[in-house]
Formats: sequence, structure tokens, C-alpha cells
Amino acid sequence: MDRGKDGNRDANGGLAEATASRLRFDSDEEAEEVEMEVEESPDAEGEDEQAAAEVIGSDKTSADYYFDSYSHFGIHESSFLIKDKIVLDVGAGTGILSLFCAKAGAKHVYAIECSQMADMANEIVKANGYSNVITVIKGKVEEIELPVPKVDVIISEWMGYFLLFENMLNTVLYARDKWLTDDGVVLPDRASLHLTAIEDAEYKEDKIEFWNNVYGFDMSCIKKQAMMEPLVDTVDANQIVTNCRLLKTMDISKMTPGDASFTVPFKLTAQRNDYIHALVAYFDVSFTKCHKLTGFSTGPRSKATHWKQTVLYLEDVITICEGETLTGSMTVAPNEKNPRDIDIKLKYSINGHRCQVSRTQFYKMR
Repeated sequence: MDRGKDGNRDANGGLAEATASRLRFDSDEEAEEVEMEVEESPDAEGEDEQAAAEVIGSDKTSADYYFDSYSHFGIHESSFLIKDKIVLDVGAGTGILSLFCAKAGAKHVYAIECSQMADMANEIVKANGYSNVITVIKGKVEEIELPVPKVDVIISEWMGYFLLFENMLNTVLYARDKWLTDDGVVLPDRASLHLTAIEDAEYKEDKIEFWNNVYGFDMSCIKKQAMMEPLVDTVDANQIVTNCRLLKTMDISKMTPGDASFTVPFKLTAQRNDYIHALVAYFDVSFTKCHKLTGFSTGPRSKATHWKQTVLYLEDVITICEGETLTGSMTVAPNEKNPRDIDIKLKYSINGHRCQVSRTQFYKMR
């Protein structure tokens, strides 16, 4: 469920859109998690929030977010990893990442794309004079054979909404295990999923509670269905009630497909007296092999991306006081019938001065 104007993912739609030469995280905890120092001017946070507000308030589509921000892509920070190397672009889409790699001095780039976009990518490569460096291969990664036995670098924008919805992670891992040299690198090589809580009374009342009484008729069965579908949307940073907590970190160079299924605990601490109507998940991506840590965040306090954030509405309206905690656990797993879909189990509880709740909810990203 997506309340935005454009809920569809663009082909190859966003690694470059949000990547800056320095990664801006949503919290100090995230910066500590990757052991880095964040160097910002005193006005940097305000400038970032203003820029994000300008993007959110505009009529830009996800394609605009994508192409307008390619100049910020961090390949220039990792060019030493790409120069004179054989590169594999998994899910190449328009071929833009392949073009960046070719421009950075790659010895050769193999761009794999299974959709009709492969034909367009081939034309784009020719139009830009890189036919001698980039080979576009149309087909599924699991079904094609490369003209070379090994590659030095794998680059891919594999991430989906909620990081894992309709993602290409397993395809990247397949390519890694089949073709990557022992000392090869995957770009990006780290992804982390985060959680926070928001006040969102207006939207929940208008779009979910609405089904309790539709012109005098009880349609609450639809409300139950709506509650089970996470919402992909851009969240206003002012809605955030609690701190942000790391749920899961994935090292793409080492992980296995099974690592994408997990159960993790969380503890969110209220930063003000307010109500909580939903939990919000977002992800960060980083290139840890670069000289400078490079990457981007899809969090509410960062510049808007086409991934937006994922909102999970709660059955309860939680009244929370500053300093109180909402604790629980989240279980994430691919759907058994369609592995590209995601099943989420959320347990949460609070034992506060004004609210005592304990509940389990189930969500399905379809």
C-alpha cells in the first residue's frame, strides 16, 4: 500500500539517487555501528531537513529523485576499486551504474538485465561510446553464462522497499558465489534496517478508521486488511516520537540467503509525551571498502528517496510519556509462496503511566 504519487520502483532506480560523498546517518547509534565519525557543520542538520522538505513538498516522481541525484553517486569514492577491473552489474536497468564504472576506468563491465530495459540499455551504451567496454546481457543471472570465469567487482542496486520487499538480494548472492574472485568486492557491501515510532493520527483516522463507519455501514473487515498491509510513504521527521534503533545489519560480501530471515528485539524510548500510531522502518546502505565511508540513508531525517519509509500501523493508540519504552520483537521472512513478498510478525508492549498494552500483529508486504 503506497499513499505516494508514484509507488513503483524505477529500473535501476536509486543507488545513485541518494548517495553522497559522505554518509549522513539518522542517529549517532548508526554512526557508531559502522565506527565512523560524522563531520558536519553546526547548520548541516537544518540544511538537510530543509532540503528534504523541499523534495517532499514538490511534485517530483521517483524517477526525478533518481536521475537528479546521480551526480552524488559514490563511484568516484570507489574508483580505485573499479579501475582496470572486470565488473558485473546485476539488474543493470538503464545501465547507468555500468556507465559510471566504465567512466571510472573499468577494464570491462558485464551488465545483466532480464527485462526489456536491456534493449534500451544497449542503445544507451552505444550512444555514449562505451560499446567496447560494456556488454549488455539480456537474461536472468541464474540462467546466463558470462564470457569470463570470474569478475573482480559486483555492483547492484538490489534493495527493495523495507530493504527486502521485491529485492534482488538472492540474485546478487548467487552471482557473488558463482563469479566473484576470492579478493573481489560487492558494492554496496553493507545494509542495515532501522526502526522508530511516529504519531500519525490524521492519516490513520482518514484512511484506516474510516472503514468502521462508511455512510453508516460497518466495513471494518476492510480495515483489518488495510492494517495488515504496510504503507510505503514519506514520513515527516516531526512525527517521530522515539529514538531510532538498529534492527539488523547485513554484510553482503559474507551473508547467506537465509540471513534475510530473522527475529530481532527492539526497545524504543520516547523523546517526548505523545501518542504512537505506527512504527516506521527504513534502511541505510554503505560502501565500507572506500577510502571514505560512502553511502546513504532512507530515514525520515535524510533526503527523500524513492524507497521512502515503511509504515506499520498499530491496532492500539499508545499514549507514551517521555523516557518510557516500547519494547518488542520483529520477525521478518520471505513469503513461502512468493519469496519476493515479505511476512512480518510484530510483538510490542508498554507498561507506562498512562498506557499498558501487549499485542502481536501480522503484516504482509505484497
